[in-house]
Amino acid sequence: MRIIAEGLLTDESTPRLIGGRNRTTGRIVFPCPENGDYEPYPLQRTGTLWSYTIQRYRPKSPPYAGPDAFRPWPVGYIELPGEVIVEARLANVAFEDIAIGMPLELTLIPLDPDAPDSVIIPAFEPIGAAA
Repeated sequence: MRIIAEGLLTDESTPRLIGGRNRTTGRIVFPCPENGDYEPYPLQRTGTLWSYTIQRYRPKSPPYAGPDAFRPWPVGYIELPGEVIVEARLANVAFEDIAIGMPLELTLIPLDPDAPDSVIIPAFEPIGAAA
């Protein structure tokens, strides 16, 4: 399986998202801009849910490249303390169990769980959900 885009994750055994740290101000952003003002910065794997919504319709293609058969999914803004807020899909949690402030950790999931060759996307799940 391959990641949806190069440069999103570190190559560690438990990968992290790669943000960018401004070389002058120290400001951290995600994703890392492709210019000399920013250096790659591995982000924390855990954070808390800052806000969320349920994606209830199929996004426009392109850029969306997921399955034609659409199923709603939760999208969250996850605050990585002292770093940045990232937008990502929420995984392994029922819609009714989602709560602002819940602790989350990075995971990797297939964009299309029904496709054997699906690309992998970063997502966040409740801490301990994979255990």
